[in-house]
Amino acid sequence: MLLRNQFSTGNQGVLRQQNLSGIMHHLYENAPISRIELARLTGLNKTTVSSLISDLLENHFVIEIGNGEAKGSGRRTVLLDINPARGCIVSAEVGADFISVICTNFAAEITWRHRVIHPITARREVILKRAIRILHRAVAAGTANGASLLGLSLAVPGLVDRASGTLLFAPNLGWSDVPLKAMLEQSFQTMVLVENEATQAALGEQYFGVAEGCDEVLYISAGVGLGGGLVLGGRIYSGSAGFASEFGHMTMEPDGELCKCGNRGCWETQVSQAALFRHIHQAISKGTATRLKTMIMKNADRLTVEMVVEAAQDNDAVALKALRKVGRHLGIGIASLINALNPRLVVFGGVLSHAGDFLLPAVNEELQHRALHWNQKAVRVVIAKYGSDASVMGGIAKVCQAVLTNPLLAFPAASNNHH
Repeated sequence: MLLRNQFSTGNQGVLRQQNLSGIMHHLYENAPISRIELARLTGLNKTTVSSLISDLLENHFVIEIGNGEAKGSGRRTVLLDINPARGCIVSAEVGADFISVICTNFAAEITWRHRVIHPITARREVILKRAIRILHRAVAAGTANGASLLGLSLAVPGLVDRASGTLLFAPNLGWSDVPLKAMLEQSFQTMVLVENEATQAALGEQYFGVAEGCDEVLYISAGVGLGGGLVLGGRIYSGSAGFASEFGHMTMEPDGELCKCGNRGCWETQVSQAALFRHIHQAISKGTATRLKTMIMKNADRLTVEMVVEAAQDNDAVALKALRKVGRHLGIGIASLINALNPRLVVFGGVLSHAGDFLLPAVNEELQHRALHWNQKAVRVVIAKYGSDASVMGGIAKVCQAVLTNPLLAFPAASNNHH
């Protein structure tokens, strides 16, 4: 995985932080690795590397895992690795109709997970109380063996002020001006990061998923709503106010369906669960034969993306037609974004990505017609590795990056020793 670091220069304390961070990043990317190789990669002398590694060993960030190959007739080198048990990271996503929480060790391996569905009409207080209860369960599971909590991340479908961690506006939740970071810090006394769900999902796929190592990535997430994230030059593009990549609210049809943001004809009204279900309900109301009608009745009159995919796999005409319509609108929007942004990779995630096998043919057909030939040749459209887990994995990446960039925050016992 590629965890990027931004170094600063300055006094001895800042220099030490920079050196520790450089070593931690190289360990995370290249372990198992020797001290000699770390010295080569970082440009630090062997004495400095050994001293910093001693700090990391003392504070359980690093473990020695055995011997590497001997150099000539010399001794075999001792290899170092990140210590997965050093701490746990908890990441959550609150969507319009679900809460998803995972806990990982320091190596980003999932050790606990829980996902619940709630009515889209559920009140904010109910959802937040439930989310905090689940987060406490995740923290308890992650710290059960003595590991410390390194940080907590929360993703939400709306505009987020990153500095204050306030959710400014979330049309599909119906929330505005919610001080999420302050609420969570009060409950957990740990580092808390709050982010837009689609932007965070883009990060998750770039760090751990199909976009790993790719510097120009367009991420599109579709479920209850439609969001996006943009990676340019290997970094998430946030825009001047931090609200970039709200692709779902591009106007695609000026007199189209009313969007929850208040405008009409947003791309989100054409590419979302609601759009897919609208096509199906319209077909059923016209008396078109489909096995989905029976499936809906058996599921308490509730339709799901999984049901649509199952019907499509059985060649249900209504399901296939609805998916093709959504896929076509998805392709039209992506083609415009490709022409504007010229990404190397387009990653499609969110709940609708579970129907990717049926959506992508229509998407690719639209790209051939609408994307400029040179742009279309240079790009690939792929399904997210983590699907609807991409955002929570992005939360793990954000906390991991924060710890790697300033490991001193996580081991105050060593913070007074300068090298």
